[in-house]
Amino acid sequence: MSDMPRSPAGSTTFRRWTVLWGATALSLGLAGCSSVLHSTERAEPYANNEIIQSSANRIANLALRDNLQSIRRVQLSLYRRNPREWRKWAQSPEDAIQRTWETIMQGTPLPELRGATGIDAIRMAFETSPQGYQGDRVAALAVGWASMLKEANGNTWDQTMIDGVNAENSYRAARNVEISLWLISSKTGPDGQPLLLSTEISDRGRNLVADRELSKVVARLDLMAAQADEKYRRAALDFGQNFVLGSLTPFLAMIKP
Repeated sequence: MSDMPRSPAGSTTFRRWTVLWGATALSLGLAGCSSVLHSTERAEPYANNEIIQSSANRIANLALRDNLQSIRRVQLSLYRRNPREWRKWAQSPEDAIQRTWETIMQGTPLPELRGATGIDAIRMAFETSPQGYQGDRVAALAVGWASMLKEANGNTWDQTMIDGVNAENSYRAARNVEISLWLISSKTGPDGQPLLLSTEISDRGRNLVADRELSKVVARLDLMAAQADEKYRRAALDFGQNFVLGSLTPFLAMIKP
């Protein structure tokens, strides 16, 4: 090691080779990442607003996206087994789903709900009194579930770094989805018949869409609630780690083996 050249020219050459090697490694790394992304079915191109999103925001938005997709699947399944609901106001199940989600995304609840959202909309969907809910019960459930998901996601459809998952709201939404799943399977009308047909296991086939998809929603909500709690618990420790590593990294880089 003592015989190695120490001249400025040698140092400059060494730095140039280091930069060249680093650039080559970076390009190969990016190419590798690109090949991995292209082979991943769930991969998406970067969106413009991702620059103002943290990793936690991105995960929360993906969880919300998947939860909303699960609700749409449940809605379609319930419509197929309960056609009387979509016929109250639409031409087809698909038309009812489109109209429902237009009201959800525009923030204009269905007129029959009288401004109710969240758990209140779910309660109205199961009203059976003579003056009870006369509108589309399936659409009312979708409105209730979607509004709870938005509230749990920081009251936004698209989180950024100024937003965050509300752990308490996420946990509460998970329990409300569990309760609504139980109500779907157990609530009956004045005639003793189920208000909504959902799960079926018979000689005609198996229909477990509502159970499966709503169970996924509950699991994602519980996971996001746990992550939100962990974020605050780890905040001080993460700050300390970043402070120590950020202070020592320049000195460690100067140490030559």
